[in-house]
Amino acid sequence: MRRYLKTSFSLALLATTSIALSAGTQSMAQEADRFAAVEIKAEPLADGVAVLFGAGGNIGVSYGPDGTVLIDDQFAPLTPKIEAAIAALGAEPVKYLINTHWHGDHSGGNENFGKAGALIMAHDHVRERMLGIQKSGRGNDPASPAEALPTITYHDGLKLHLNGDEVQVKHMKHGHTDGDSIIFWKKANVLHMGDLFFNKMSLPFIDLNSGGNVRGVLAAAEQALKMVDDETKIIPGHGPMATRTDLIAYRDMLKTVIGAVEKAQGESKSLEQVQAMKLVAQWDVNPDAFIKGDAFVEAVYKSLQKPVHAEEHAH
Repeated sequence: MRRYLKTSFSLALLATTSIALSAGTQSMAQEADRFAAVEIKAEPLADGVAVLFGAGGNIGVSYGPDGTVLIDDQFAPLTPKIEAAIAALGAEPVKYLINTHWHGDHSGGNENFGKAGALIMAHDHVRERMLGIQKSGRGNDPASPAEALPTITYHDGLKLHLNGDEVQVKHMKHGHTDGDSIIFWKKANVLHMGDLFFNKMSLPFIDLNSGGNVRGVLAAAEQALKMVDDETKIIPGHGPMATRTDLIAYRDMLKTVIGAVEKAQGESKSLEQVQAMKLVAQWDVNPDAFIKGDAFVEAVYKSLQKPVHAEEHAH
């Protein structure tokens, strides 16, 4: 994230400009250094299916005679390293790309892969938010370039019959955002959950400004648990590979916290009073977590103040 240097209004315009330019240059250099140090690590999961870890959302890869399918693509500066990791698997360049949602740490490489010929797919709301034409909340400003946009979108989901497997893409309503998808390789028994699942490294991020709601994250975990078994390899949006047991623990945490916050709201407790209860202390154990206890409780509290989203209709 870029850092901006605050300057006193009393500084002369020339000095202000000079300092701002210096700070901007330093920030860009720091960002370049950050990505220069990133290593993309591949972990094979099944025949023709792997996960890539780097900076940003975890990437799923399916490869074989029908072409390479990529699930998310992290940040634009990492594209060459991601392409090298894919080639090292023995896979062809990316032919299909699916975004689990619109956030830049999952879709930042879209323009690069789009220009290289990849067919990009995502939920309707992902395209809308990347275009900056969403009905409410946050979207890209300015809009993403045409090459970065999903060219195939869907409302409920789709299936891809590629590389000897059935790839099921399913929309999960109003969870991390309003455009989340989970992807399941039926034969390989691998599930990519995007940011509907933060595994162990942070409490969940509920993007309320993008149509997210903790109820939807819980519902997605419940639906995913119906799809998996003890042998399923689960790719979270962030964190290490997970098992069904890990997902059950995550689901149980969500249910516990939601129930406790609902009870507190029923007793007319304010957000600050609920935060003071330290309801998530036992899970808030990573000092470097992206989302810590108070932020997660705030997202749950505000989620539960919103009405349950009505069933969406295709458009």
